[in-house]
Amino acid sequence: MENSFLTSVIKQFEYYKSLGDKTIDRLTIEELKKEFVNDSNSIAIIVKHITGNMLSRWTNFLTEDGEKEWRQRDEEFIENFKSKDDLLDAWNKGWICLFNAIKPLNSADLENVIYIRNQGHSVTEAIHRQMMHYAYHVGQMVLIGKLIKGINWESLSIAKGQSKIYNKDNFDKDRSRKHFTDDF
Repeated sequence: MENSFLTSVIKQFEYYKSLGDKTIDRLTIEELKKEFVNDSNSIAIIVKHITGNMLSRWTNFLTEDGEKEWRQRDEEFIENFKSKDDLLDAWNKGWICLFNAIKPLNSADLENVIYIRNQGHSVTEAIHRQMMHYAYHVGQMVLIGKLIKGINWESLSIAKGQSKIYNKDNFDKDRSRKHFTDDF
């Protein structure tokens, strides 16, 4: 139980990454760059922003402010990926930085104070803050992908009209203790 929070956090971040991965995988670079209205964020822009945030927040996470001097946040909203591979490289670089910072943590680290824009947070609070930020943006990515693909979109969770079948399958199994993402 000592690290159940950290185990859960890692699984939850992996889940959000997988939703983004699946969304990116289903779209062309042109679709990833699509903006529905002027000055809205395409998936490519969201990826660039999340990556910039991750690199800033998780680099030297325990010892430096999470808003690095080298971060150019405003430039994150100017899309300039040349290919889908470039976009994926950035996306994965951000997640690697995050996981490299979180996986070595232990329970004793959770109450340490770290800073984001000079505001103190416990490590637990900072993790929650960032997780919710990424969940928000990954949700945007999924919605944009769904809007682009329309009826050709394959659900990333329980598809419409499939709840009863999904629940029946789960209730037909023995009870078990596991993270909800283990079946995805």
